[in-house]
Amino acid sequence: MKLSIIIPVFNEEKTISEILKRVEAVNLDNWEKEIIVVNDGSTDNTGKIIEECFKTMPFVYIQHQKNQGKGTTIKTGLEKATGDFVLIQDADLEYDPNDYQKLLKLVEEGSVVVYGSRNLDKNTQRGYFFYFLGGKLITTFCNLLFGSKLTDINTGYKLFKTEIIKNLNLQSKGFEFCEEVTAKILKRKIPIKEIAISYYPRTFKEGKKIKFKDGLIAILTLFKYRFLK
Repeated sequence: MKLSIIIPVFNEEKTISEILKRVEAVNLDNWEKEIIVVNDGSTDNTGKIIEECFKTMPFVYIQHQKNQGKGTTIKTGLEKATGDFVLIQDADLEYDPNDYQKLLKLVEEGSVVVYGSRNLDKNTQRGYFFYFLGGKLITTFCNLLFGSKLTDINTGYKLFKTEIIKNLNLQSKGFEFCEEVTAKILKRKIPIKEIAISYYPRTFKEGKKIKFKDGLIAILTLFKYRFLK
């Protein structure tokens, strides 16, 4: 089996080298690994650092000339993905690639969509309180709309059977990718399995990019794909 790991990147000069090293080093046992890095028009030194890493690490490198948003960046990566399954990996250090094995174990047991949840283990670290609360509210709203029992739809670790995610006709350009992809999967009655993962939240000073308005867009996106699409 082959796993395509898509890494969307925008202005992550402090972390991109380290996350690439961690993804490259992680052991997937019998799984073949394909790493796809999509630089979404970074304006800092991210591009130069990726190019240096490219000299010594095997990965597919795609560059947007201007910033287009996380959703668009993921779609660009999907166009190049050749694996049986696709995993999204953020370019910061909030998520640990050593958790890949947990996600893949559920795939090997028959799951086709797996989310790594930050809320299944009470000992998992939390970020800003209002962002944690906002994420819980968005997930609760999703569950009310679709009759699901998920705990963390905004997790950065989402694993999909490739043919499923490529056939969703994704439209989102920004962070609302999480809501669109979740809504479309739930609407198709495809089960989403969750498993607890580790989480190392960063601050705005360290580069966190999610804003309050993204939460409002998330709610509207869920509503749109439940009733209007």
